[in-house]
Amino acid sequence: SIPKGFEEKQNWKRLIVILEQAPLQLTQTKRRTFELINCDDHQSVIKRLGKKYEDFRPDITHQCLLTLMDSPLNKAGKLQVFIRTNDRVLIEISPHMRIPRTYKRFAELFTHVLYKLKAKALGSQNILMKVIKNDFEKILPIGVRKIGTSSQAPLVDLQEYVDNLQEMDTNKPIVFVVGAVSTGNPGMEFEGLDDCVCISKYSLSAG
Repeated sequence: SIPKGFEEKQNWKRLIVILEQAPLQLTQTKRRTFELINCDDHQSVIKRLGKKYEDFRPDITHQCLLTLMDSPLNKAGKLQVFIRTNDRVLIEISPHMRIPRTYKRFAELFTHVLYKLKAKALGSQNILMKVIKNDFEKILPIGVRKIGTSSQAPLVDLQEYVDNLQEMDTNKPIVFVVGAVSTGNPGMEFEGLDDCVCISKYSLSAG
């Protein structure tokens, strides 16, 4: 579970991943319900907003979350995930969150979170996701290294890179910023980065 106290959070050794500029926006339907905008089902809405279809790929956020939350790192309690949307809404994800396997269920879940500002475990008061104040200065540990990712940055061997970071300071957490987008470089444009790297010579879903 996520430590609650300031001191505990400062000393909790983990990898922090920020999924930046995630295209998670709601639209109201004719039935007066809300839906997560995506490029397949809401083309008229996207045109009305004056945006491009590729700007609305919430499925990329879904893919990222499935990979992260299923990882051995998360199972070991060494991962913390935040999502910041393209509307600058910041969402904190509990390590115990089980991400729905289908996109339809994922979209329903995030529609609920964006509308109700939180999601609880079924039959429990445990909060699995919640919208929090968009202020990384108060959320991230003091002096933490923030690493952006981008296909335009220098290519590194990720294992070697992380090993070198740990040699520099074995006790501090590390932040990686990943653009949850199909176009653009939000992982490179995040405020206050210490470094920016490319982790694959191949094209990846997320930037």
